[in-house]
Amino acid sequence: MIATDERAAQVRDTDATDDAAAAGAPGPLAALVDADLEVPVLGGGFVRHVNLDVAASAPALDAVAAHVARVLPYYASVHRGSGYPSQAVTTLVEDARVAVARHVGARDDDLVVFTRNTTDAFNLLASAVPGDTVVLDLEHHANLLPWRRRRVVVGASTIAATLDALDAELAARPAALVSVTGASNVTGEVLPIDRIAQLAHARGARLAVDAAQLLPHRRVDLAASGVDYLAFSGHKAYAPFGSGALVGRADWLDAAPAYLAGGGAVESVRLDGVEWKQGADRHEAGTPNVVGIAALARALAELERLGDTARHEHEAALTERLIAGLARQPGIRVIRGFDDAGDRLGIATIELEHGSVGLVAAALAAEHGISVRAGRFCAHPLFDRVARRANGLRASLGAGSSADDVDRFLDALARLVAGGPSHAYERTPAGWCPRTDDRPRLAID
Repeated sequence: MIATDERAAQVRDTDATDDAAAAGAPGPLAALVDADLEVPVLGGGFVRHVNLDVAASAPALDAVAAHVARVLPYYASVHRGSGYPSQAVTTLVEDARVAVARHVGARDDDLVVFTRNTTDAFNLLASAVPGDTVVLDLEHHANLLPWRRRRVVVGASTIAATLDALDAELAARPAALVSVTGASNVTGEVLPIDRIAQLAHARGARLAVDAAQLLPHRRVDLAASGVDYLAFSGHKAYAPFGSGALVGRADWLDAAPAYLAGGGAVESVRLDGVEWKQGADRHEAGTPNVVGIAALARALAELERLGDTARHEHEAALTERLIAGLARQPGIRVIRGFDDAGDRLGIATIELEHGSVGLVAAALAAEHGISVRAGRFCAHPLFDRVARRANGLRASLGAGSSADDVDRFLDALARLVAGGPSHAYERTPAGWCPRTDDRPRLAID
């Protein structure tokens, strides 16, 4: 609960919600824990929070939070205890491993290694790659920085030309691995990973896919697509409890040094040597994040229950509403990476002809209760290539988003671009902040 000295009268803008419902516009597809969250705004009062920053981290699904609550009483040592709770959570972790493998269409001999997040997964894989890794310049830093022997292909104005450049690079100099994003976290554009897998394999390379953005929105099937490794994070897939996974072929991982040296990763230890385990255990030393693993598996199960078609249609309708609304607003440019991208997630990054997107993002939050993201989104090379200004503002949609969320954002953005904020702000080391902030200080009991 958020505690304040004196709670102001709650302010709710219900007109847009009622109008959207009457017009048959999309409401939330799934129940998330932040659905009824109210946040304070400058000048007093509270409004329903609009979360358009789910591409950074998504709130938990209600079902995930409830599952975590059921798991917590059984929390105990995994793989080591004889007590009933220990055996229960050991089964929970191993069942989660099976559930993750099934969700991503893993092959029978693929490993599922639980990690902290996508960044952690790629750092693990980087320790196992027996040669060069080729990436595109559109990658998130999680898939750009870990590789020990890295070559970068600069993207072209089309996906087709970019794949031609990738093929030419592999033909000129062989590589062990190609690692690409499944969908850009800046533009939302989805790459044809099955085509890239064919291209990589034809040149003798394996393919790894950064599915941090893609997996919460689209199903990925490793066996059907030919992808060799898949990395993703729970916190972007409605399981924000600090877990992720690397799924893929075992041979490189079995031959690599143990990612963490410690208990659980060894068969035996002598003062003069160690015999390391094979398989996922080799890279999962120490006590695992049982809560995060349980949450991740349950989140994937909930996404399956919602259905691929329903999720796609819900997001497509909201994305069309968002992009069309932005197109009607003067002084705004939506950033694109490719002229021929046929599929995109519910992500729109804009830049302004005039003014600071950081100031607009701060005012959206402080005056309208709307969360977005401003910056270069940990994808600096791509942003520097496709943007015209130093920073962008990103709005991102998810299973909990509604037409009212989109409309409130578009209306508030139009007001801010046309007339500026209603309050004074100043730039600080932490970014733009209200000069006088009368919102109650956050305190969570």
